[in-house]
Amino acid sequence: MGFVIGKALPRRTFLKAAGASVALPLLDAMVPAFGASKSDRTRLVCIEEVHGLPGCNKWGATRNLFAPATVGRGYELPPQNPLKSLEAWREKFTIISNTDVRMAEAFEPPEVGGDHFRSSAVFLTHVHPKQTKGSDLQGGTSMDQLHAQRVGHETAIPSLQLAIESTNKGGGCDYNYSCSYTDCISWASPSEPLPMIRSPRAAFDMLFGAGGTPEERARRRRTHGSILDWVAREAASMSKELSASDRRRVDQYLENVREIERRIQGVEARNTSGEERDLPDAPPGVPDSYSEHMKLLFDLQVLAFETDMTRVVSFKTGRDASNRIFPESGSDRPFHPSSHHGDKEEAILEFNKICQYRVSQLAYFLKRLSETTDGESNLLDQSIVLWGSPMGDANLHNHRRCPLVVFGGGSGRLAGGSHIKAPDGTPMANAMLTVLNKLGHELSSFGDSAGEMSL
Repeated sequence: MGFVIGKALPRRTFLKAAGASVALPLLDAMVPAFGASKSDRTRLVCIEEVHGLPGCNKWGATRNLFAPATVGRGYELPPQNPLKSLEAWREKFTIISNTDVRMAEAFEPPEVGGDHFRSSAVFLTHVHPKQTKGSDLQGGTSMDQLHAQRVGHETAIPSLQLAIESTNKGGGCDYNYSCSYTDCISWASPSEPLPMIRSPRAAFDMLFGAGGTPEERARRRRTHGSILDWVAREAASMSKELSASDRRRVDQYLENVREIERRIQGVEARNTSGEERDLPDAPPGVPDSYSEHMKLLFDLQVLAFETDMTRVVSFKTGRDASNRIFPESGSDRPFHPSSHHGDKEEAILEFNKICQYRVSQLAYFLKRLSETTDGESNLLDQSIVLWGSPMGDANLHNHRRCPLVVFGGGSGRLAGGSHIKAPDGTPMANAMLTVLNKLGHELSSFGDSAGEMSL
């Protein structure tokens, strides 16, 4: 690749060598050429939290464990509210309470009890899935994929699907539902669920083309080499053509890439050392620590956005009916059993400990987005991060009054800082329809929506 002094670099500039392909962030040297483009680079992230929140339980609602007591901008978050850990960014998010995900409910008697096994398929589609264990899947196209179909041709990767827990069981799950319904939140079409990437290594290799063949990738890992070693010569050549500020930006970005790579290598080394693992069934590249895993996948999303490799991400932070224990939460109760608290106040608060911990992981992502500049603003200001759950009160497998929060500035489209309480019976799909239309879609409906809502 050549770099010519005095000429603007293309926005999509890569450092390439031996199957590696490292995209670059937006530099001043790219602005003249890139500034002529009218492309909207607003990023969309859709994050699913399974099992709802204790604040969607009748007693939990009285303690404001999700929805604040007041609406509008003057609300308060009590210390036990899971969103309290995110209060530093309250001007960058809108709490939306009292919306329903009715398409996840049982429509026919054989579907009763199968809420855990259809909820994820509904979260971003708001279409009731067909009950089947076969290949004749039928659901809806998810909102992230509707947006990917609109903007994905402008990026190297149309969309990225990530997950924390195993989503490769295949075949049939319980209550006569295919595991595809449980494993996936992104649907390219009503019959095409998209696989989720659990391994940070797999996501890293997808973003950076780390080795053109499995043999090249294996050789690099055996020698503990860095992907940056492969492109060092080209990076040095390019730097000679850049301004001092652009060189600093490139150096910091490449160091961030290298640090993430080191962390991934550390996870792989630790998990293949023969020491006892907390997650013995997980692949070597998957951290045993929930926080470490979340941070790695969040960091990879930031890199993907910073380099404009993709503008659409879906992120499944857990699997329905998971029995995982989260020691860092202060609770020793498994996740799924703790969600069936039997309406006992002490048990609800125990479940809330886990939810506080899980939600608090978002603070790292919001901080990373806010610290990462892209042109004249930061990635948080340029993003819409939709976080929510298709369940409300998991003790009842309830899909009413489900939690939903919208983060980010949406490139000036979102205000933030307020709590919106929807009228009773409002579909969550109303909020998603609104988000899609703020992203430039001109849709009259989405899923079971009944109209837009003000954000």
